[in-house]
Amino acid sequence: MRLYFCRLILHDNVFFATREMGELYETGNYLHNWALSYAFFADEFISSPYSCLGESAQTPSYLKNVRERSLLALNQEGIYLFPGKPILWSYQINTFKAAQTNYYAKVEKFGEGSASKNYPANIGRAKELAIGSIYHSFLVIEEDKKLPSFIARKAEQIWIRLGKWSSKVKVEVVPITNFRQKTGRFICHHPVNPLDLGPRVRVLLYDRVVMCPCSLLSTAEMEGEYWEINSNVFSPEPVFLPCHVGYGYGGTE
Repeated sequence: MRLYFCRLILHDNVFFATREMGELYETGNYLHNWALSYAFFADEFISSPYSCLGESAQTPSYLKNVRERSLLALNQEGIYLFPGKPILWSYQINTFKAAQTNYYAKVEKFGEGSASKNYPANIGRAKELAIGSIYHSFLVIEEDKKLPSFIARKAEQIWIRLGKWSSKVKVEVVPITNFRQKTGRFICHHPVNPLDLGPRVRVLLYDRVVMCPCSLLSTAEMEGEYWEINSNVFSPEPVFLPCHVGYGYGGTE
C-alpha cells in the first residue's frame, strides 16, 4: 500500500451550500472526500457523461455502478482519498443578486412567495471559505495499481478546481514512507466517511460533521486494522487512519 499526504491551500474563495438558512448559504469548514475525489480524478479515472438529460441530470451518481461519473471506478483503480481536515480557515461573506437578462422584462422574483417555479431567491449572502485556508488529506493507492499521472511524474504540487465556483486550490503532495499496519482500538482525529469504511472496522464513538451528501465522522474511536503514520511534515504526533477503506464499502485492500 502506498500513502501520500496532501496539503490543500485555497487560492480562491471556495463555496458549496452546506446549510441554507433563508438568504444565507453557508459553507461548512470540512471538505467532503467525494467532492475532493472528483476534483482530483475526474479527468483521469472517472468517465464523464456525453450528455445529461432526464433523470440522470437531476440525480447524483456517486455510488451507482450503472451510471457514468460513479466513484466506484476509483475502487477498481485501487485509489481512495480521505476527507479534507481544516487546519487553518477563515470565511468571507459576499452578497449576490440575480436579475432577468431580458432588456424589456418586468422585474420579477425568481423564488419564494409569488414565484411560479422552484428557483432560489434573487438575493442572498454566500458564506465562503476564504483564500489562504489550509486543509490536510491523505491519498491511498494499492501497490500493484496504476499510479495517477501526477504521482507517476513525481509532481510535488498540482492544481485542482473545487466547489460551486470551480475555485483554484493548490495541492502539495508528499509520499509517506514511515507507516505500519496495526490492529486494535485507535482514535482517528482525521475526518472519515462512514459509508467508505469496510466491515472489519468498527466505529465506537465519534463526533458527527453534518454535511451533504453524507455526514462525516471526526475524532472517532474505532476498532480494527489501522495505519500508524509518523511524519513531522504534517504532525508531531502519530496519525491513525483506518485500513480497508473504499467508496461505498468497495475496499482498497
